Amino acid sequence: MTELPGYAAVVLAGGRAARLGGQAKPQLAVGGRSMLSTVLAAVADADERVVVGPPQEVPTGVVVLREQPPGGGPVPALCAGLTAVTAEVVAVLAADLPFLTPALVGELRTRLTGDGVLVVDGAGRDQLLLGVWRTAALRAAVADVSGPTSVRALLAPLAVRRYRPATAPGAPAPWTDCDTPADLARARAVSPPSS
Repeated sequence: MTELPGYAAVVLAGGRAARLGGQAKPQLAVGGRSMLSTVLAAVADADERVVVGPPQEVPTGVVVLREQPPGGGPVPALCAGLTAVTAEVVAVLAADLPFLTPALVGELRTRLTGDGVLVVDGAGRDQLLLGVWRTAALRAAVADVSGPTSVRALLAPLAVRRYRPATAPGAPAPWTDCDTPADLARARAVSPPSS
């Protein structure tokens, strides 16, 4: 098996979490640790790990940056994160993925062709903040941004491969995110107990 090239990880950890009562969503615990800790553990082998959002506790060696304007959304956050990336490949991930695993990140890295690869969920929806990209392609895409832009519009011109990971029966899907109190409660209910 060919060894994969090094990569960076940009974790988008901003947002106001208004639907969760304004709490710092990435720091909410599922399975005995914060969702941000789970995401950072899934990319522990990255050459560079960058968290974009308000100041928060992160492991040593992880860079924390703030998007401009603060709370400006995922596209400004991605722009900020890319400034700290030197690797040719970058994983772009939401911070609220409590079931993300190193294995899934590895699967995405092995499937990288064209400009990027992202996960498609069980309902056939693109998970725009669960993918691996060529850094140059993302930099070119954000360079053309003027005014408010959605991640979907930003990525639309890129050559994107889609990956539907298999999930074991009864196991939580790796694309599960936690946007509402109900999402968080469901994730906590199916999370394996921490060891």
